[in-house]
Amino acid sequence: MTGGVTALVGAWILGPRLGRFNPDGSPNPIPGHSVPLASLGVFILWFGWFGFNAGSNLAVGDGEAIALIALNTNLAAASGAITSTFISWIVGGKPDLYFTMNGALAGLVGITASCAVVTPGAAIWIGVASGFVIVLGERLLNRVRIDDPCGAFPVHGLCGLWGTLAVGLWGRESLGLGQDGVFYGGGVEQLGIQALGALSSGLFVFLAMGLVFLAIRAVLGLRVSRREEIRGLDINEHGMESYTGFQILGS
Repeated sequence: MTGGVTALVGAWILGPRLGRFNPDGSPNPIPGHSVPLASLGVFILWFGWFGFNAGSNLAVGDGEAIALIALNTNLAAASGAITSTFISWIVGGKPDLYFTMNGALAGLVGITASCAVVTPGAAIWIGVASGFVIVLGERLLNRVRIDDPCGAFPVHGLCGLWGTLAVGLWGRESLGLGQDGVFYGGGVEQLGIQALGALSSGLFVFLAMGLVFLAIRAVLGLRVSRREEIRGLDINEHGMESYTGFQILGS
């Protein structure tokens, strides 16, 4: 969530890419150069998340805990991907691979906080909800005209917030949490703790990174010139193109 809020503040202060929004405010998609490479990146992240979740919970040596964490991680990612795929299919008339990929990441983010303290059934529902969050988050950013090219805020910010709150909904005392979550009769105390921590962290990051980005803009500048953006940063930064076949503006 910390990274997602940072991305939101940075994208807001930086402003949208040229041509990202039409004069009437409607979004104009700027697709990436390679869907297969983006898909490969998602699967690499998905695979790496097994080590990330098990490792960050210090569960090495506890086979039962590692198995639960890995299972929950996979179920949430899969259910997030399936959910976002069907939502995009219903809304747009065709399944959108972009939402499928980000739905998987949304499920991974959503389950991270609770991966060791919820049951596999709860992990599925957390992933399903994450799939909805990512789609709604993308629509919200388009409505307020914030250009987040890879969906960092919906995936990490909003799903990170949701995943933190989910601990207080589905967490189990029998799996190591201090008390059961709301859905298991534990009351709202754990949910309140999760909400207070998440909102405090989010507010601090929003204010702190807002000052950082504003300071950078005032001292060094955040944006390249219009000409440099059109030519491409590879040319201006490295003197060459990453991908050939594009027309280059004259000097």
